[in-house]
Amino acid sequence: MLVIAAPGQGAQTPGFLAPWLDLPGFADRLAAWSDLAGCDLIRHGTTAGKDEITDTAIAQPLLVAAALAAAEALEGGADGALTQAGLQAGMAAGHSVGELAAGVIAGVISAEDAMRLVGVRGRAMAKAAAAEATGMTAILGGDQDEVLAAIAAAGLTPANVNGAGQIVAAGTMTQLATLAGNPPAGARLRPLSVAGAFHTAHMAPAVAALREAAAGVMVNDPAIVLLSNADGRAVTSGKDWLDRIVNQVSAPVRWDECMRSASELCVSAFIELPPGGTLTGLARRALPGVALAALKTPDDLDAARSLLAEHGTPEPPQPSHVPEWRLLVSPLAGTFRACTDDGESAPGCQVRPGTTLGHVEVRSDQRPVTPAFSATILEWLVEDGDPVTTGQPLVRLQPEPA
Repeated sequence: MLVIAAPGQGAQTPGFLAPWLDLPGFADRLAAWSDLAGCDLIRHGTTAGKDEITDTAIAQPLLVAAALAAAEALEGGADGALTQAGLQAGMAAGHSVGELAAGVIAGVISAEDAMRLVGVRGRAMAKAAAAEATGMTAILGGDQDEVLAAIAAAGLTPANVNGAGQIVAAGTMTQLATLAGNPPAGARLRPLSVAGAFHTAHMAPAVAALREAAAGVMVNDPAIVLLSNADGRAVTSGKDWLDRIVNQVSAPVRWDECMRSASELCVSAFIELPPGGTLTGLARRALPGVALAALKTPDDLDAARSLLAEHGTPEPPQPSHVPEWRLLVSPLAGTFRACTDDGESAPGCQVRPGTTLGHVEVRSDQRPVTPAFSATILEWLVEDGDPVTTGQPLVRLQPEPA
């Protein structure tokens, strides 16, 4: 069995997506997802500087989009490539925000819903981080029990337990200073360039915002093994997975337990999606003997495809069903404006991918409401002029069979 893994915040570097834009369709996908996430993914992945892409509201959508587009490229970029790659691999996992990409690869949610959710997640966590001066420090080496005791003594939270001798402590700057003044024996401390104490109680306001956005998301049960950061276990229910995604914003990431489960399930190969390297380094120690491939540029695709062919499922099962209906939700809070030509957006009308069904307006800005799939409009849940909130369901659609 092979696991496809998506990295989390901090893995991004300036310009890391530039070489990927030469692949057919890659830029088009990023452009479409930019509208859903609320940021310019192409610019941020190519020409933006380090400070700009460190911004949580930018980094999170950028990482999820990069992982999803590269996973499509891994299977040739055809329609359904994300699902096909996951089925052939047999297992998916993501570190922190990477869990959203893993959920798409496992067939739990659509790429479009993942990009909407990560936009909300990134903005909400950035807002929560701005409320108080907090941060994170990586602790490398040392005895794990002693490290955890030192973290607790400083009043901090072990926000990321990554395994391979790496634990990330998070909390207020005062608490981090206390830890720095009394570090655990044999350990090195490395302050991280992040905006706040992610995966701690300091992120509680972001949980509420993400829960509201997730309320209208259609989910399926995972088609493959899907590991959860909460405890490393495989999730079998789409609803349970979505609940975990929401709550994980303020709960520690147990990547060590994810790797333990992968080992127990006899994973033989590991592919890390862009920007690859961080999780591959951890896997090298946590999964000795497992074949590894880190996707950093398109030049790495052939090696990853070879691993997929050698260690994946030879004839992956096909998805069991197409959902009977799906919801399009509001990309932001504002006022809904219906299209002037009701004949093209009335119940019963068929629409193509990219068709603009309406807009959500806020101040001088507006965002289109567009499906990423062919469908028939079943019913509208809002009317022209209605105030809407981020993630509020707007219209119910019946997807056409693939």
